[in-house]
This record gives sequence, structure tokens and C-alpha cells, in this order.
Amino acid sequence: MIEAIVTDIEGTTSSLSFVKDVLFPYARQHIGAYVREHANDAPVAEQLRAARAEVGQDLSVDDTVALLQRWIDEDRKLTPLKTLQGLLWETGYQRGDFRGHIYADAERQLRTWQQQGIKLYVYSSGSIYAQKLLFGHTEFGDLTGVFSGYFDTTVGAKAETDSYRKIVASIGAPATQILFLSDVVAELDAARHAGMRTVQLVREGAFDAAAPHPQVHDFAEIDDVVTNSGW
Repeated sequence: MIEAIVTDIEGTTSSLSFVKDVLFPYARQHIGAYVREHANDAPVAEQLRAARAEVGQDLSVDDTVALLQRWIDEDRKLTPLKTLQGLLWETGYQRGDFRGHIYADAERQLRTWQQQGIKLYVYSSGSIYAQKLLFGHTEFGDLTGVFSGYFDTTVGAKAETDSYRKIVASIGAPATQILFLSDVVAELDAARHAGMRTVQLVREGAFDAAAPHPQVHDFAEIDDVVTNSGW
């Protein structure tokens, strides 16, 4: 029996293109002006200090901006960058520059699972703040109330088994009764090594007959996989 479900975002609940073609370019374009305008604001100043500590250098504001832009170009999964991106994206959501993309099948099934009493969680490399912004500004309305909790890189990298052990401990249910959803095999492998159940989302293309994890095209197929697996 599944008591809780933890879901990835990119390629799972949401399209990869939304993050790569909308959010990342927006951050790349606007982060310089945002940081310079808010460098003395406590939340921003804290993350700028953390970014400098990450490279062990006392950088100027301009040099820190260049560092952040390079991290964006390199798709670095670093907490200072992810936190600053979240703060910046909030401005974009509030202005109506974009809305958080959620697949219709994911929205329907998440609401169904919540109504069935299954606890739902998010685990993404994006900051918890950014996660809440995305789910709070979708074409389906505010979906943040669907979830019981959120996890980001502060629990560890997504390909590390210990990250999932921490998530299991935080949720408080047996690992075998927690299902993890992702499109990335390395993440699913790590979750399985922590004792969790796993399902891989394959949004595009054919299934891999030799795949180590059950595969589905969308959220509507997940319940059948769970039922047939006897979980």
C-alpha cells in the first residue's frame, strides 16, 4: 500500500522545455539587474555571501553576478543560485510574464491522490521557494495546497541515496510505502536503494524493455502500475 508519493518536477509533473526555455533564460537575462537592485536586501545578501563562500573568494557584486550567470549556463545545482533564481522568478510570476507549467494528467492525478488520503511531496533541485512559486501560479490555479511538504538540495543531491533516506525519515512512513516519481534513472536508482518504490515517467518516446524501473507515459497510468505490482 502506498501512503505517500514524492514527485520530481522537470520531465515529470512539468515539461523540461518550461524550465529550460522559459525559467532559465528569464533568470539569465534578469539576474544581473535583480542582484544589483537588491544586493543589500537581507535574503539576497545572504545568498550572495553563500555564493562567494562556494568559490572561496570575496567577489564584487559585478563579479558575483558573472559567477551566477556562469552557474546558470553550466546548470549548476547550487543552493545560492537556486534560491536567487526563486526570488527572481517570483517577480516574473507576479508580473504575469509566465505561468508554471503542469501537465493536465499530473494536475488531475495529484488532486485524486490527495482526495484518497495519500500524502504528496515534491523533491526537486530547484529551491523549495521556486517549487512553491511554480505550483502556486499554474493555469489550473494554486496547487500548493495539494502537497504536504517540499524537499530541495538542502537534503542532498538527487542522485545520492542518503538524500532519499532523509526524505523517508522526514515523511515518517516506511520506505516501502513511499513512491518516488521521476524521469531520471539515476534519481530512481538512488530512491530504490533507500527502499522506496519507483516509477519512471517517459513523457516522449518508447519504453525501454530493459528499464530497471516501471515506466509510464503519464500520471494516469501510475495507479495501474501500482496495482499490478501489488504495492
